[in-house]
Formats: sequence, structure tokens, C-alpha cells
Amino acid sequence: MYVRTLKLGVTTVTVFSAVALMAMPSHGTLNGKPVFPANNPWNRDISQLPVAANSAALIASIGLNKPLHPDFGTVYNGAPMGIPYVLVPGNQKRVPVSFEYADESDPGPYPIPPDAPIEGGQNSDGDRHVLVIDKDNWMLYEMWNSHKEANGSWKCGSGAIFDLKSNKLRPDGWTSADAAGLPIFPGLVRYDEVVEQKVITHALRFTIVHSRRAYVPPARHFASRSNDPNLPPMGMRVRLKSSFNIASFPAADRVILTALKRYGMIVADNGSDWFLSGAPDPRWNDDELNLLKRVHGSDFEVVEAEH
Repeated sequence: MYVRTLKLGVTTVTVFSAVALMAMPSHGTLNGKPVFPANNPWNRDISQLPVAANSAALIASIGLNKPLHPDFGTVYNGAPMGIPYVLVPGNQKRVPVSFEYADESDPGPYPIPPDAPIEGGQNSDGDRHVLVIDKDNWMLYEMWNSHKEANGSWKCGSGAIFDLKSNKLRPDGWTSADAAGLPIFPGLVRYDEVVEQKVITHALRFTIVHSRRAYVPPARHFASRSNDPNLPPMGMRVRLKSSFNIASFPAADRVILTALKRYGMIVADNGSDWFLSGAPDPRWNDDELNLLKRVHGSDFEVVEAEH
């Protein structure tokens, strides 16, 4: 197995050029269409689950005083900030894809459009995720460390295909385009949900620096050499404490914080501590998103693992 690290330290920027904003991809809206069945772990209301016995130690290992960091927004360093995705029709042309970790990747071809957005932009040296949703067949295609070849094919580190109509997990021990073997797209904060639908009905994705050599469902893979029981396993779910007062936050932030109370967020990869994942969009208000940093690690608790 391997350990991957997300880009470290993203600073919210509030002033951007019109050219950069206009260049951002248009993802399209799902119009409230649910991702995965209602009884999928991602869609489970965990607000009433008991707190894990070692919650305090696990939260402390991530950082009690470290802020929640929205790792998404408009643009940063000239590129869309966050993990982009693209919707394609069912007849989108499929292209060959080769994988460095082919033994744990779903083989191609994948329906990747020629202009598919890459996380961090075309010249990124980060995770370079590419997420493609076949909106007609409701299938999700995700790739990590994605590089387009001159002939239209792609070379990637790993890749995974998910049927968004099914609860089927990846094989035990398999990674995906994410270290935990989870899909990325279902855990993103998206503009269409936050602002258009005004509700998020699923768990969110976040990263931590130090994880344990273990995973709990729905995760399928670990990315650590440490067996320290006070470090989080991949797939660990935390929720914002019910006592945390969200009344003073802007409306968009309240939608996100309400979801963190009801559905929580799941450890999905090694990266910066308390970095909350989302999709870039030129319509985000970065100043409002930046207020989420008023939430700190001590405001979260770990819920009992699902089995």
C-alpha cells in the first residue's frame, strides 16, 4: 500500500481577476438528485449515535485548537480552489486510462471529456483528482494523479468506478482515488446544495495529517504505518457538537454546519488537519466561507464506528 499527501496549507483569497473567475469550469447542478441510496452510510443521520469511548484522545490527536479549514472556494493561485467535477451524458466517448496502481484500480476506458477539469489546474503538482459523473447512467468515475496524454488517453495513479445507485463497497483492502478507498464526490461541499437547495443531506470529506494503520466502514483502505490507537483510522466519522451555536454564521455556512451536526464528516485521506473538502465555484463567497475557521477541533466529537 502507499501513503499519499494532499497539498498543504491553502489560504483563502478574496480578491480575484475577472479572467480567472470566468475561466472556472461550470459543473452543473444535480437538482437535488440523491447520490447513493437513502440507506447508504454517506446519507445516514448520525446525530443521535453515541460518542466513541476514545473520542477525546482521537480529537486531540488531530488538534483541539486547530480551525476547521474550508479547502474550497473560488480560485487560489490562478486555479479553481477545491476538487472539481464534471457531468457528462451517457454517450460520452470513453478513452483509455492506465494506472500506476492497476491492481487496486477499476480498468478503463473512462468517459472523460477532453476538457475535464483537474484539481489544482492543468499545471498542478498536487493530487490532480479528476471526477466524472455519467448523469444518464448515474455512474461516478474518479482518478488520482491524473495526466492527459497527447493522444487523448490518460495516465493516473489510481482510479475507481462507483455505481451511484448501489451501496456496493470496493473490495476489502482496496484504495480508490482517495486513500481510504472511498468515493470523493459524495463528500464534497457543493454550491448547488448549499445555495440552491439550501440543504446538505450527506456526510462530508475531510483530511488529517496523522492517521492509523486501520480503517472502519465504509472505508476500505489505510494509509499509515502507525498502530497508535489514539490516531484516527480511515473512515472515522466526527460530528459537530449539538451545543455549538451556529446562529451568528451566514446562511451558507449554517447549511454546512447543520450538515456537520446531522451527518458529520469522514476521514478520507492524509492531508492538512481539519481540511474540509468542497468543489470550486466562482459564485462562492470566500469571506463567508472563511468564517468557518471559527469552528475548532474541540467543537467536534467522534461517533461510534459503523459495522
